[in-house]
Amino acid sequence: MKTLRTITQCVGLCAVLTCPCTMPLQAKVTFPAFFSNNMIIQRNTTMQLFGKAKANKKVTVETSWNHQRHETRSDGEGNWSLTLTTPEAGGPYRITCSDGKKTVLENVMSGEVWFCSGQSNMEMPLAGWGRIKNFEQEIAAADYPGIRLFQVKKATSVAPLPPESVESTMGGWQECAPTTVPDFSAVAYLYARELHKKLGIPVGVIDCTWGGTPAEAWTSAETLKGVMGYQEDIARLESLGFDPDKVMQDYQRQMEEWKADMAKTDKGYRDGKECWTAAEVDDSGWPGMSLPGFWEKQGLPGFDGNVWFRKFVNLPAEWAGKDLQLNLGAIDDEDVVYWNGEQIAKGSGFNVPRHYTVPARLVKSGKNLLAIKVTDTGAEGGFGGKAEDMNVRLNDSASPISLAGEWKYNVGCSLADFPPTPIYPGHSSYPTVLFNAMVHPCLAYPVKGVIWYQGCANVGRAEQYECLFQALIHDWRKQFGNPDMPFYFVQLANYLERKSVQPDSPWAALREAQSKAQHLAHTGMAGNIDIGEANDIHPKNKQEVARRLAVIALSDTYGMNLPAQAPAYDSYTTEENGQVRISFVLPAHGENFEANSDIKGFTMAGPDRKFYPAKARTEGDQVVVYAPEVKTPVAVRYGWADNPECTLRTPSDLPVAPFRTDNW
Repeated sequence: MKTLRTITQCVGLCAVLTCPCTMPLQAKVTFPAFFSNNMIIQRNTTMQLFGKAKANKKVTVETSWNHQRHETRSDGEGNWSLTLTTPEAGGPYRITCSDGKKTVLENVMSGEVWFCSGQSNMEMPLAGWGRIKNFEQEIAAADYPGIRLFQVKKATSVAPLPPESVESTMGGWQECAPTTVPDFSAVAYLYARELHKKLGIPVGVIDCTWGGTPAEAWTSAETLKGVMGYQEDIARLESLGFDPDKVMQDYQRQMEEWKADMAKTDKGYRDGKECWTAAEVDDSGWPGMSLPGFWEKQGLPGFDGNVWFRKFVNLPAEWAGKDLQLNLGAIDDEDVVYWNGEQIAKGSGFNVPRHYTVPARLVKSGKNLLAIKVTDTGAEGGFGGKAEDMNVRLNDSASPISLAGEWKYNVGCSLADFPPTPIYPGHSSYPTVLFNAMVHPCLAYPVKGVIWYQGCANVGRAEQYECLFQALIHDWRKQFGNPDMPFYFVQLANYLERKSVQPDSPWAALREAQSKAQHLAHTGMAGNIDIGEANDIHPKNKQEVARRLAVIALSDTYGMNLPAQAPAYDSYTTEENGQVRISFVLPAHGENFEANSDIKGFTMAGPDRKFYPAKARTEGDQVVVYAPEVKTPVAVRYGWADNPECTLRTPSDLPVAPFRTDNW
């Protein structure tokens, strides 16, 4: 490794001098962002190298790993392409391209390339907002020139984008170093480190992630057409020709209709007009809420919809008849603001501070009524800023009047009574848009396989996700041109309040939907039910997540004889004494349980379908379960809760995944 480090550092200096990004006037041949200095190419395969050159010019490509010269000709628009055979793992190499003037790709390595995708737990960086366990030590030690990092810039599109549209947040591929890794996917880097150490070859990881995104946003329109629940959305896109302008117009039409229907139900309206914005409205019976603050923690847990807020503001006489500055801080998600009964402003964006002007004609001395309708469509709702963010002032030099403190509020309507809010077509949750803008452009870059960590955004839709996730795997394998492409994923971690019995857990249902994808060949699920955190949807122990993904890959893809999977539920028998004996399947390269006479995480139900905590113990390769309250066992569940305590595991610290014997 010392030799590799020395070589790559020396070549890195040449890379700075010859990089097409730093010499745009001299370099004529250009490439998509993933063909750059420091890149890792997938070993022992064929690769299409392509880009732009002068129109109708001969383009030559020389590869230093075999000293071969390739020739092609650009078309009338300057496009060119040719096929290269990539070498065994090694490097650094050089790729020299010319249409009369040279462009050189330096410090190129050949090795294994993995595509790392999903939502925030895959996106979570080592530092930044993530701060994984021991992040400072991990960053300081991240000196691996044989690991290369490429991060795809976030983008959305209602139609598939070409390879040249892909952008990198890092200026192309970068060597892994303490200066390049802090804002990179922690799971992707740590996974690459495990493979790099075990295989002894260069490893490249592509970070293609976006927090809070559902699986449908990462799936192609072609595939979503065949998934229940998405046919109507895709048919609409097809009818609009996937034209962004037409799609936006259609969204605006849907949104106006949705808002009109909402206004008909909102108690703050009467005959289509606002009725809670006038000073004479009696709000003495309205409850109070301290602002700023999200309403979920102040009397409206789990609420999405419209909430109206009112506050009388006393102004000095010298402010009357003058424009005022109104500052409300960030509001989640949308707001409509009224001053003395008249609408003066609208705002949107959960993290956007609101700064409005109160027109002089509405400003009077003494009491003025400020009314605000806030609409929240998911997660937290209300006022998310700080107390000092909420004020009204005459000008920058005048002392502000604080608006923080007690406000009156009343619920206008709940979204629970309405169809889902139309999704903005540029939003990262819109079907297909992340596949089109972030995945599709990368399909031209050969990869070995995929690691995936996603599912939180689909909690509550487990039945739909079961089909959707498997369709996504088929989709990506087809799109990448490899029907056997390895696809390894992380099961959702334990999260939220711990409950010993929770038969209706939506998180458990989603985990089950994830697990059913394992029947597809060359998939593998990294169990994660034991390292979550009750109060943090982004658990910090990403090292263990990466290790568990890596042992699956090392076993399944690279043929190493390593314990990679825990036993999986197979069947059960009920015995006369009221005990249930559960049998398991031991996967290839698997290992049996640790002996445990007091297993945590089991529940049991009888014919009344009422579950009770159960006792459990291992007996060889089986588990025996019983509950004193259940005389006639009918169903057994393990780990079936949002945040269960689960202690059934293997000596290699691989947890048994949650399961159930029933299908209730």
